[in-house]
Amino acid sequence: MSTMFPRIGRRRALQGAAAGFVAFGLLLWWLLPLGKAPPSGTITFSTGTRAGVYQEYGVLLRKALAKSMPNLKVKLLTSAGSQENVARVDDGTADFTIAAADAVETYELLHPESTQRLRGVARLYDDYLQLAVPKDSDIRSVADLRGKRVAIGLPRSGVRLIADRVLRAAGIDPEKDIIPSADGIDVGPERLGHEIDAFFWSGGLPTKGLKRVAETSGLRFVPIKAELVAKLHYQDGPTAYYRATNMPASAYPKVQMGSTVPTMAVSNLLMTRKDMDPRLTEWVTRTVLKSRDGIGAHLHSAQLVDVRTAIYTDPLALHEGARRYYRSVKP
Repeated sequence: MSTMFPRIGRRRALQGAAAGFVAFGLLLWWLLPLGKAPPSGTITFSTGTRAGVYQEYGVLLRKALAKSMPNLKVKLLTSAGSQENVARVDDGTADFTIAAADAVETYELLHPESTQRLRGVARLYDDYLQLAVPKDSDIRSVADLRGKRVAIGLPRSGVRLIADRVLRAAGIDPEKDIIPSADGIDVGPERLGHEIDAFFWSGGLPTKGLKRVAETSGLRFVPIKAELVAKLHYQDGPTAYYRATNMPASAYPKVQMGSTVPTMAVSNLLMTRKDMDPRLTEWVTRTVLKSRDGIGAHLHSAQLVDVRTAIYTDPLALHEGARRYYRSVKP
């Protein structure tokens, strides 16, 4: 009898150790998708113009990816914006990017075969249309831009798509009725009031490249009236992604002075290709959602990334790797 108790003790110890290994294994399974080490290799991420939100988000996301996947190298490419970004992912120049939903659908209408290749990863945050003019300008509406020097964005940017559509909806031909310039967020705000009379920008709030000028140069935002947005929205196609909204007073407090500004918004999508490795895409999706607060501490727009809305990537079908992640966190 005296020898039985040590054997029982050893058995219980072994059972306890086994239970511990199982618990540890479950913890690893939760931390490491598919129970494996993080993906490695190299990916290319197309961002946007310098001083823009896409560029800033890309830099911050690269840091987050470095923590979750230490052996994954992320190359960042600046770009003109949404239109160029979509094309880069489609032709393989980039593996992941951010683009506005209207730019994605515009590209797919021009390249129908791309719908078989392009896939969504997550809906991120909304871009807000921002039409800036000098504080003492006589421009009070989009219609007042006739005959003015207007920055309408780089040729392959999402801004250019939106600016052209808004101008046409207001009865202005962007090629004949204004003096257009292709200024981006990196140079346009500084030229406002000197070389240009108005500046179109579409981006998350606030955009640092515009905020710096807004706080020192005395600019003003021109309202984009709801009826003008409705005129665009009900055209269907890419413009169906536009919605009337208000720029919150907190976006540029020194300019808005407690007042909201009527404008329109369009959602941004994180996207890739169908042939991108599902496991890598699952890890990227996980990192995007889990790094929201960390990135959001530096970039206000990122605070709006939410797992409940991230899955809605229209007009893009969801990538299988992203789908795996959303299924794993489904309540």
